[in-house]
Amino acid sequence: MVKDLNLGIDYNGNKGFRLLSIYERLNKGEAIEKAQLADFFGVTQKTIQRDIDDLRAYLAETHMTENEVAIKYDKTRNVYYLVRFEREWLTNEEVMALCKILLESRAFCKEELNGLISKLLTQVVPNDRKKIENMIRNELHHYVPLQHKKHLFSILWELSQFITNNEIIQFDYTRQDGITKERLVKPVAVLFSEYYFYLIAFMADGSKDFPTTFRIDRITDLKGIKQHFNIPYKDKFNDGEFRKRVQFMYSGELMKIQFKFWGHSLEAVLDRLPTAKIIAEDGEKKIIEAEVFGMGIKMWLLSQSDNLEVIKPQSFREEIMLNIKKMYEIYGCEY
Repeated sequence: MVKDLNLGIDYNGNKGFRLLSIYERLNKGEAIEKAQLADFFGVTQKTIQRDIDDLRAYLAETHMTENEVAIKYDKTRNVYYLVRFEREWLTNEEVMALCKILLESRAFCKEELNGLISKLLTQVVPNDRKKIENMIRNELHHYVPLQHKKHLFSILWELSQFITNNEIIQFDYTRQDGITKERLVKPVAVLFSEYYFYLIAFMADGSKDFPTTFRIDRITDLKGIKQHFNIPYKDKFNDGEFRKRVQFMYSGELMKIQFKFWGHSLEAVLDRLPTAKIIAEDGEKKIIEAEVFGMGIKMWLLSQSDNLEVIKPQSFREEIMLNIKKMYEIYGCEY
């Protein structure tokens, strides 16, 4: 028999209280048994069965189909349990995958990361929550945030609002060499790449025809200037297409490159350069063409110099060959 210890109210026979209590237990992920509930509430098992049937009717009425949420019966354990909303709740596997991605990205300071993971863990039932916590405990304990150690949620949201409203923004930007300059830009996208969030924007004075990238953690004194800009639909910035063509977030003009590749992992090349395609073969070598933005591609081509040969543009070919020669000279190798 259940009583309110403060008011002395006897809840025996109070159906509303029982329904709320049973639903709360189910919603928390508990598996409930009729006999135990009957004893707890001081009623018969038939009464508990009617309560469960009423809850099933309520869920069917409010959620339309059993594919969304339902109370199921497990014959082997003789218990009832709640099947959560497929469209609203993350599965254990999805929560685990997202936690791993967040930990590996190192994108957030410890405080923001802990908040995100805690909220993700509330998506799973208590028993499974403990399992996932145990699986990520070591990684979470040894998590090393990036050197800037800045909170990013607020500025990411603020920038997204300026982008949505097509509002020109002004901010101070500290470059890698420590020099800080004021920038006035037309923001068009926020992207994440290799540890950092970036603002993609066009210079407000039109000095560059191609987008410029800014590391968001280096932005300070951000504000909108209450001036809006319009981009014709045909010229709308496509962040998905931009991402496929940019390497290491180094902006610049759009160009086509061609190179011969004879390394072991062709798949890694095609994954690194989403616009890449094999246009010909030269023996065991593949001739690959890709469309890219900016100078970041030079860094990648140089890192793969043992496995490829640049065909065009000619300026890239000459520069990379010169860098390779210098590298061999530094390490005392023949060229």
